[in-house]
Amino acid sequence: MIDFSSPSVFKLTPVDPGAVYQQVAPLLINGEQLVYAFKTTRDFVTFTNKRLIAANIQGMTGKKVDFTSLPYSKIQAFSIETAGNFDRDAELELYFSGLGKVRLEFKASSDIRQLGQMIATYVL
Repeated sequence: MIDFSSPSVFKLTPVDPGAVYQQVAPLLINGEQLVYAFKTTRDFVTFTNKRLIAANIQGMTGKKVDFTSLPYSKIQAFSIETAGNFDRDAELELYFSGLGKVRLEFKASSDIRQLGQMIATYVL
């Protein structure tokens, strides 16, 4: 499982979900669709209509990938923090039953409010 306290999964930049579709397609169930995708240099996080899927690309060649699936049904609470003048990053904190807090940082160009609204739609 991905260590969400590691800085390597932070500073996510929005990308077209199609850019990572081929990598996560084998994990998707019937009716599941990619809604948002965010990347770092190698790793990425996708938000579907059912769950968050985080991919940790490992090794020199990047052939080994650790996928972590976090279903929205296990979210007990969440928090968003928008970017400001001095703190240029937006943040999302998700509190999962049985796992604890998952914290992701996004570049200021990310629409964190829209992401929060989508999560609320599936959680509430």
